Amino acid sequence: MPAPHGGELKDLIARDASIKTQLQKEASESSVKWALTGRQICDLELIQNGGFSPLSGFLNQKDYESVVHNSRLTNGLVWTMPITLDVDEKFASQLKPQTRVTLLQDNEIPVAILTVTDVYKPDKKVEAKQVFRGDPEHPAVKYLDTIAGEYYVGGEIQAIQYPVHYDYPGLRKTPAQLRLEFESKQWDRIVAFQTRNPMHRAHRELTVRAAREQNAKVLIHPVVGLTKPGDIDHHTRVRVYQEIIKRYPNGMAELSLLPLAMRMGGDREAVWHAIIRKNYGATHFIVGRDHAGPGKNSAGVDFYGAYDAQELVESYKNELDIEVVPFRMVTYLPEEDRYAPIDQIDLSTTATLNISGTELRNRLRSGGPIPEWFSYPEVVKILRESNAPRPKQGFAIVLSNALTNNKQLAIALLSTFLQFGGGRHYKVLEHNNDSNVLELVPDFIRSGTGLIATEYENAQSETNVFVVGVEDDADIKLGSVDETILHVVQKVVLFLEDNGFFTF
Repeated sequence: MPAPHGGELKDLIARDASIKTQLQKEASESSVKWALTGRQICDLELIQNGGFSPLSGFLNQKDYESVVHNSRLTNGLVWTMPITLDVDEKFASQLKPQTRVTLLQDNEIPVAILTVTDVYKPDKKVEAKQVFRGDPEHPAVKYLDTIAGEYYVGGEIQAIQYPVHYDYPGLRKTPAQLRLEFESKQWDRIVAFQTRNPMHRAHRELTVRAAREQNAKVLIHPVVGLTKPGDIDHHTRVRVYQEIIKRYPNGMAELSLLPLAMRMGGDREAVWHAIIRKNYGATHFIVGRDHAGPGKNSAGVDFYGAYDAQELVESYKNELDIEVVPFRMVTYLPEEDRYAPIDQIDLSTTATLNISGTELRNRLRSGGPIPEWFSYPEVVKILRESNAPRPKQGFAIVLSNALTNNKQLAIALLSTFLQFGGGRHYKVLEHNNDSNVLELVPDFIRSGTGLIATEYENAQSETNVFVVGVEDDADIKLGSVDETILHVVQKVVLFLEDNGFFTF
């Protein structure tokens, strides 16, 4: 089993256990408190449990700049991703070196105390360019531009407790726990598999092949922190992983969840992922094609090259002390009823089958068939529970404020929808532009409800929300603001049928 990165596992919870009561008392009396964001909570947990070894806090300015420009800490160790505590200007103005800051989960649970070393204003444009290649559409660059605070706070952490999770406690294993398990099982060769997506038969096949080739066991180590916007929620994915793990030979595979906030940073992130898996005890790491890449920008240009990640991780191989296992794409051979690496077959003479991620999503949305050669029936059942086909999905019909008879139109639409049945609940939503009401719209839609509402800001940016009006960008375009109610109702019904929400 490899030594942790830097030679020591920075298990801060174990290190600070003897002073926990003292830290709790200090936190309760503290006047300087910071409510951690979702990303910061993920980062803190991996600092606390040693997943981010050798880090024992958030990067100070010198280490931050060294990581940004050189992919190394100032001590020379490879480290490719800035781990920073970003705050707003108002909070930053309260801080100076040696200030003690209580860090809170959900603005109420004290999880750590930070001793400030420095407060600095980063050049986010440089960070975006050097770390993420600078495309303004990159998710991490968008985060820097629109969400991250203006100032970064460097400092060492003293751990009070881990962030509280109410889901899957038995699967959230720390590096120390996994290393102990591997030792007790006498697993000395472990190949780790990173994923933020559901797993299917091809994934099971490629991990088994990697284990066979490396004579290793398998660690399925999915991310359950923050991933790419639009990804399938981690609860659905964990149910899939729990089903998939049953399909490995007994004693060959282990499932453990990683509370990581991904940056979708491509090649740099792949190196980071490898370091994290080494800290968790893995000896080998599967690096995928376009590993941790966010795909393409709006111009259809890839953010990263397909093999950039594999090449960068391989270039640090001697320093990382973890062996790279390149992802080998496998494809289904229907005539032989088996999977095989695509680079080992003659595609001109051999029939193959595959279903892309886009095609899978389309089949889930439409209720189309998903064959057993592609995925296990139990996995498909889980995915269908969380990805209802269009006739069972919710929607919102939003009436433009320019229309002259919205109240009667809403009543007419509700009465019409109720005639169709189909198990969907329908409701006219009175919101008066109250943000507390409007934030419930996506929840209603996810639950399968059909909503009718008057126009509100950013309606069209939400999924399954359709605006009825005379404006050029209306989803359901009317000829005039006083078009007859019966005509409007028919246009709405036919639009919903065309888009698969009703089947007659």
